[in-house]
Amino acid sequence: MTARIPVGLSTASVYPQPAGAAFDIASDLGYDGVELMVWADPVSQDIRAVERLSARSGMPVLAVHAPCLLISQRVWSPDPSERLRRAVEAAQDLNAPTVVLHPPFRWQRKYADGFADLVTSLEDESGVAIAVENMFPVRRPLGRGRSVEMNAFKPSVDPTDVGHRNYTLDLSHSAAAHMDAVELAKRMGDGLRHLHLADGSGAPKDEHMVPGRGTQPCAEVCELLARGGFDGQVVLEVNTRRAASPAARREMLAEALLFARLHLDWPTEGGSTPRHGLTP
Repeated sequence: MTARIPVGLSTASVYPQPAGAAFDIASDLGYDGVELMVWADPVSQDIRAVERLSARSGMPVLAVHAPCLLISQRVWSPDPSERLRRAVEAAQDLNAPTVVLHPPFRWQRKYADGFADLVTSLEDESGVAIAVENMFPVRRPLGRGRSVEMNAFKPSVDPTDVGHRNYTLDLSHSAAAHMDAVELAKRMGDGLRHLHLADGSGAPKDEHMVPGRGTQPCAEVCELLARGGFDGQVVLEVNTRRAASPAARREMLAEALLFARLHLDWPTEGGSTPRHGLTP
C-alpha cells in the first residue's frame, strides 16, 4: 500500500469567504492542506499572513496558484512573467512543492513566446514544480443552435501541445473543452503533478461542480493515479458560491473530500511501479 495521496482544498472553493476560511474549513473537515489561489483577496497576496494562517490551522500549503485569471492580471505586477516569479518565491517561502499556472493568453505575445523557457528556467532555479494547466475554449452562440469556438490561449488549451515537465489536470476544464480526461491524463504521463478534482456537465462554461455530480470520469482518474503510485497533490477546486449558507458550503466540501478519499484509497498493483503509471 502506498502512502496516502494528500488531498487539499483550494482557497477558491470558499469564495466569497476569504482565504482564512479555507484554512479553517480544511482543518475542521480533515483535509491534508490547502492550495492558495492568489487573486483579489488581499490576504492571498500577503505571504506572511498566509504563513500565519497555515501555522494557526495546522494546514500546510500544498500548492500556490499563480495569479493568471482575467480578474488577477494586476495582482503583484502587470507583467505576467513577474507574477509567475513571485508565485514561485511564494511557494518557496511556504514550502509548497508546486505552482499551478495557466498557459499564456494569446494577447500576451512576448510572455507567450518565452513561456516554455521561462517555466523551465524557474523550475531549475527553484526546485518548485510549475504545473501548467489544461484550459477550455470560449463558445459564443450564433443562434439557431449554432456557436463559434474561440481559443484565448496560446498555442492551445492543451498544454501537452507544447510539452512541459509538469502538468495540472483540471476536470472541470476538460468538461468545458469536451476533452477526454483519461486520454489527457495519459498524454500528460509522468508529468501529471497536480489534479484539480471537480466535475462538469459538458456545458460551455467552467462549472467546478462537486465530483460525482457531473459527467467527468472523476472516479476513474483518481483510481488511475492511486493504482500507479501518484506522488503529487489532489486539490478540490469546487464552486460553492451558490451555497445557501456557510453550513451548506461545508457540506459540499465534506462531500467532495469523501469522494476523493473513497476513490484515492487504492493499493498499487504490487511490485515496483512508475510514479503514476500513465506514460502511454
